[in-house]
Amino acid sequence: MSNVAAPAPDRSDSSEVPVHVAIIMDGNGRWAAARGLPRAEGHRRGVDALRRVVRAANELGIAYLTIFSFSSENWSRPASEIGDLFGLLRRFIRNDLATLHRDGVRVRVIGEREGLEPDLCALLTEAEELTRNNTRLNLVVAFNYGSRQEIANAAQRLAREVAEGKRDPASIDPDSLSQYLDAPDIPDPDLIIRTSGEQRLSNFLMWQAAYSELVFVPIHWPDFDKAALEGAIAEYARRERRFGGLAAKTGS
Repeated sequence: MSNVAAPAPDRSDSSEVPVHVAIIMDGNGRWAAARGLPRAEGHRRGVDALRRVVRAANELGIAYLTIFSFSSENWSRPASEIGDLFGLLRRFIRNDLATLHRDGVRVRVIGEREGLEPDLCALLTEAEELTRNNTRLNLVVAFNYGSRQEIANAAQRLAREVAEGKRDPASIDPDSLSQYLDAPDIPDPDLIIRTSGEQRLSNFLMWQAAYSELVFVPIHWPDFDKAALEGAIAEYARRERRFGGLAAKTGS
């Protein structure tokens, strides 16, 4: 794990680009508070940062970009702030979906949809359906998502199969459980980035993060850009990944 200032790397070796980058977009509120602005403005500027990073990920050849857009724990925030966040998501889909589609981005959504407002569910489904056949960048949106609940849901599905006599309990292993996670066909993240200097996963992709490299950057999310993304990738590329055995250079 590292806290880096994110210098721009030499992009001459594209093999150093991770296949799957996941980002915990943290610090919108602190960014706004430091400037005497309302939290809603921090979230709005965070959407601008998201646009920049999606474009940069596409340019860098990243295959999967997963963003933590709304945690299942975020429901404890004030109702006005939740309303602002949902409004921003609605506007992002309505205003940016055509551009994402044109740029070959496939949108996928993980997390719980039960209890969400019908129009929001419809927008999420529209984004997935319109972009289903795109092949450049997979943008995975973790919305109303919590990793513990995702794992619990997978365990419940396996338990039902055992109770119905469809599965031998002895057949349950990590591979079988992983097949019941929200998006089992998506590779685990090679690199997880968290902005704002906090150094924890906060219930994000905990199963999938077993062998991910973690990079923590001190800047708040609204200030994150292509250079910061490249800096995190440079840190990732410098590491040796052992996986319990001999060292393996990242990106090789």
